[in-house]
This record gives sequence, structure tokens and C-alpha cells, in this order.
Amino acid sequence: MTTVTEPAPHQRVGTLTGEIIAPLQRDYLRERSHAVASLARLRRGAGKEFSQVPDLWGLVDTGALHEPPVDGGWPLSERELTRAEDAVHVALTLWALHQQSRSTGMHRPNSRATPRGLGAAVRQMMPPGDIAEPIRKRFVRAGTAPDVPALARRLQDIVLLLRREDIPLDYCLLAEQLYRWPEPGGRDEVRRTWGRSFHSYRAPQKTGTDAPAASYDTTNLTDKDSS
Repeated sequence: MTTVTEPAPHQRVGTLTGEIIAPLQRDYLRERSHAVASLARLRRGAGKEFSQVPDLWGLVDTGALHEPPVDGGWPLSERELTRAEDAVHVALTLWALHQQSRSTGMHRPNSRATPRGLGAAVRQMMPPGDIAEPIRKRFVRAGTAPDVPALARRLQDIVLLLRREDIPLDYCLLAEQLYRWPEPGGRDEVRRTWGRSFHSYRAPQKTGTDAPAASYDTTNLTDKDSS
């Protein structure tokens, strides 16, 4: 008899996030009006909890979270469902902020060959072989967020910097991490993952035909201790 492994809640969150982003990103890059309007609405929800933005309830379909997994298993509990909705919402609104006015997709899958986790993306903004202290402080502040709403606000600062440098992020992975953040031991595990991807990132080797490296101007970045 074949045993079917039930997907963990955080995996369901990541899968749903990808299913929502994929067609929106495709159509936004094709300048389809409905996608452009949808991203504008999503951006207005950045930094707010899912329950505070009823305008997005018809736009972001989280119905899949209310059903048992297709391969069997139990539906999410009320507590898990709330965390899942918040994680999907935060990931989508941050992605919409990241994607604004960009001509390439800012959501791209993470892999060993092309790391797209938060730590690797932050490290990519820094000069090779050096640490940009203002960026590092923003990364540290995100890691010390006491809860998901505070984390969402602190991640906005990082996402705006990533947008400026055209550096993509895996938002399915981020959604999974947002879901796990409030779990017992979850925050430590996510921070460990971020730190590992930050320290293990290595910039691709440049060749003579590569475009010049991006400039890393941090003169207008200041350390913010509020929120």
C-alpha cells in the first residue's frame, strides 16, 4: 500500500503563494491592465494585516487553505488558518511592492545554483568581499522582529532596496518562513536559514562579456530604530 505524505501547513502556504503570484507576474510583465491594477491594490496592503484590508479579500483567493489537502489529511485549524492567511498576504504585498515598475520578474525560485532566499538577496546587494553596514543593520532588525506584523514592516525596507538593485527573491520560500515565524522555535529556525544563506552566498564569477556590476550606493541609507 502506498503511503501519501500530507503536505505540512507551511508547504501549503508556499504552494498557494506561488499559484497566486505566477499568473499575476506573467500578466504584469505583459502589461495586462488587470494585473497592473491588482498589483496596485496589493501594494496598498503592504505593512497591514490581512484582516485590515478587506479590499483584497476578493483579489487574493485563499480558499485552498480552507480545504483538506488534495492528497488527504486534515484541514488547517483556526489558529493555523489565521497564520497561513497572514503569511500569504504579507508575501504577496511585499512582492507587489518589489515588482513595481520592474521589467523582469522579481519572484524567482530559490535553488542551490541560484540562491534567492532573503539572506542571499541581502548579501547580493553588498560589494563583493565587503559588508555594507546600513544594509546589514536592516537585515538584523528584520531578524529581531517580535511578531509577523513588525517583521512585515521591517522587510519593506529591504524589499525597496532589492527593487532598486533589481535583485529577485523567492516569495514562496518567504511565505513559508513567515508562517513558521510564530511557531515555537520557528523564529530561531528562520533566522538560522537567513544567516546561513547570507554567509554562504558567493557572487557569480564575472566574464569579459558580463555587464558592469551594479553600484552599491549606501549614502542615503540611515539606520532606523523605530517600529
